[in-house]
Amino acid sequence: MKKKRKLVVAVVAALVIGAGVLFALAIKPSIDPVAKPNVALTPTLIAQGARVVALGDCVVCHTAPDGADYAGGLPLKTPFGIIYTTNITPDRATGIGTWSLEAFRRAMRQGVSRDGHLLYPAFPYIHYTKVTDHDIEAAYAFLMTRPAAYAPARTNELPLPLRFRPSLAFWNLLYLREGAQPAASDSPVDRGKYLVEGLGHCSSCHTMMGVIGGEKRREYMQGGVVDQWSAPALDQLAASPHPWVAQQIADYLSTGLAGEHGAAAGPMRPVTENLRRVPREDVEAIAAYLLSLQQPWRAPQSSAALSDLAQRIDRGKQVFAGACAECHDDGSPMRDAMGRPALTMSSAVMSPSPRNFVMTVHKGLAWPAQPDHTVYMPPFADVLTDQQIADLATYVRSTSAQPTPWPDLDKHVAELREKSP
Repeated sequence: MKKKRKLVVAVVAALVIGAGVLFALAIKPSIDPVAKPNVALTPTLIAQGARVVALGDCVVCHTAPDGADYAGGLPLKTPFGIIYTTNITPDRATGIGTWSLEAFRRAMRQGVSRDGHLLYPAFPYIHYTKVTDHDIEAAYAFLMTRPAAYAPARTNELPLPLRFRPSLAFWNLLYLREGAQPAASDSPVDRGKYLVEGLGHCSSCHTMMGVIGGEKRREYMQGGVVDQWSAPALDQLAASPHPWVAQQIADYLSTGLAGEHGAAAGPMRPVTENLRRVPREDVEAIAAYLLSLQQPWRAPQSSAALSDLAQRIDRGKQVFAGACAECHDDGSPMRDAMGRPALTMSSAVMSPSPRNFVMTVHKGLAWPAQPDHTVYMPPFADVLTDQQIADLATYVRSTSAQPTPWPDLDKHVAELREKSP
């Protein structure tokens, strides 16, 4: 009886202690508002902030279609529902105009708003723990000098339990780790690591997520899925059937086009448009670090032999002739005059997954935001049937250096159309 009583007392004590710890993690004090930014907004600091914010892709997530830059409102589709990004302009009513540097730094490193409520980890604060104090101060200075935009936060579309923000303390307990401040180094690899793991938060997309939305650390940079697009494995760049070299990676990041691999599409397109604003040395450092991560090639899943493979290839060749050859065939103006790569060299075609090829056919490549960025492709979702797209994918894949047919292609094509209207 005494043993049972001791056990009950121990369990109750553990629950009380656990609740106390969770309460301490969930309840954060507010930080007093300020009348004006509490740092000297010098031209040098603002210029550095522009570079930091571009490397962090802040405008990509914090700008809605047809909205003011940094005013938020972009819907982020997560497995748990839709989270709308917030206004980070210096508007005092709806933005961060009353935030001090201390409040901004706490949000960046701990995921806590100025008023003390916890931020959803769709905001990658777990990566910004690795950003230096100076770069955070520079980002603050830059954002505080943007035009203020009145843009109230939209209501997130989440199930009821996930609207209770204190529950995020448990997530933080599992995934939030204060990162060591990076040591000063002239090494491009070290600089690249800082940009990739910190400001660029690349693994947020290029690493698969667990059931509660945290990165699977053991699968670091082994690829992920974002808005139905494949975020390719970044540890396979040099080992792939058509390997990347440093200059190609840097070109791709800074222009959205690598002549030997293809054009940026999907969620990566605006990232490359944003990285055009940073010095070439930054994208070269990113390339150097990514190449330091390379692992032996992981062979993709083999597919069962298709009894009608020859017929699929023949039908796909006809679709290609009617819909694609004008731009992508040998001798086409796009190939000869504009230096575009053959589809047989495209990373999307040689990928282990057909996602990016199919999504590019569905969505196309929109007219570029930058005047000198000329990669464009019309969408074909309303032009081609699922069968035609599957046949086209089979044909183009058969002409590449990775000719093995994609497994379950018909299923993938149908699901991607359904999930990305």
